[in-house]
Amino acid sequence: MNRRVLLQLVVVVTTITAVVILGFAVANARVDAPAVCLGLLMLAGTVLRPRVGQIYRTSLDYVVVIALYLLSGVSSAILVGAVGALGQDRRHPLQKKIFNGAQSVICAAAGGAVFNLAGGPSGDDVLRHPWDAVWSTTAANATWLVVNALLLCVVLSLEPGDPTPLAFLRKVALPTSPSLLGYGLLGLLLAVAWLSGLNFLSVLLIFIPLYVSRWALSQYEAERRAQAATMRAFIQVIETKDLYTRGHSERVSEGVGMLGRQLRLPEDRQQALEHAGLLHDVGKVGVPTSIIQKPGRLDDSEMDAIRLHPARGVELIGNIPFLEEVKSAVLHHHEKYDGTGYPAGLSGDNIPYFARIIGIVDAFDSLTSTRSYRPARDVEETLDILIHDRYSHFDPELVDAFVEVIRARGWKTAADQPAPDGSVTVAIDHDDLSLGSGGGASGNAAGPAS
Repeated sequence: MNRRVLLQLVVVVTTITAVVILGFAVANARVDAPAVCLGLLMLAGTVLRPRVGQIYRTSLDYVVVIALYLLSGVSSAILVGAVGALGQDRRHPLQKKIFNGAQSVICAAAGGAVFNLAGGPSGDDVLRHPWDAVWSTTAANATWLVVNALLLCVVLSLEPGDPTPLAFLRKVALPTSPSLLGYGLLGLLLAVAWLSGLNFLSVLLIFIPLYVSRWALSQYEAERRAQAATMRAFIQVIETKDLYTRGHSERVSEGVGMLGRQLRLPEDRQQALEHAGLLHDVGKVGVPTSIIQKPGRLDDSEMDAIRLHPARGVELIGNIPFLEEVKSAVLHHHEKYDGTGYPAGLSGDNIPYFARIIGIVDAFDSLTSTRSYRPARDVEETLDILIHDRYSHFDPELVDAFVEVIRARGWKTAADQPAPDGSVTVAIDHDDLSLGSGGGASGNAAGPAS
């Protein structure tokens, strides 16, 4: 049975389960003022579905559902959870809409079951037993989040491409769980405010501040996306100067990401490292095209222009606050472990950690890509070059980790590159970090002397 059929089967089973749950909920629900008011809020839905990063959209529907556990009972909460599904984005495919609606019902029912098992109070008992309300709603909230994540992981495991279940858990579910648990307390506050006599005003009291905070965060996220788009535009300008380096920055970012995960970097450090890999060559936007495309050895003035590109890269990203921590990596990614690199001649552990990582992946991708004067080298041959140049060019421990991860996971080399220019016979690579004083590669990467 292929994945598509399995995915459809999961949607059918999830939908049938949700319909059965809804049948029981309809038979036992009571329609009162809180259920009607909060049901309309769920139908509007916009404030309850903020974006997490650029790909994922989370849901705060459970804030309303938790409030209704306390105000109107579990059955009413399940019905309102189903109403929330009607406010989905119209652009979603029908199958996704059906699954999302069923998912909301199942999560609300699972949370409600735990709420009842935990002895959750309702109505005026909430004010008489506040700690029981805190405990039971927190347990229900956690259950909602776990069931929601599990259902999404099942679907993601059956859908081709990204995100994978592991990526979803690592990048979204786990990092956002503490804050989403905190949001669940808003449901408790909403119920307490309603029961204290504020009624409909309690909705405004809770959700207006939530909407304002979401708006402020969306402005920040929009600014980040604009900055990332600007950097990618710079990179595209660089790569149009030399078709042989097309996709280089993205591959370096992917490569340092693989190495960072192998080194088990924390998530925030991992993201910063991938930013640094993407932007390491951004300073080449200021290097004349004639120098970047020159097939022979560079003279001293041309070499000086090349050596300025790390500093120019730092200047370009210097006024972007969220990239502050990648500056040292961009500035020093052409340093060598033995101290013969540039711009500062740093050696060993004095070279920033990210710069040492980028230097390895930068050289690896350059050597496994076609250049005007040579074809691409084989991956295993290039790994042998890195191993040979441990201690002289590269941090030996990081080389060992990189070799291990590439041999375990493989490497997708550059595609659709022009063939080498047969008229060029000089064996150099002035895109490689191993630049000698004369403008050609030094060390084992240079190959046989011409």
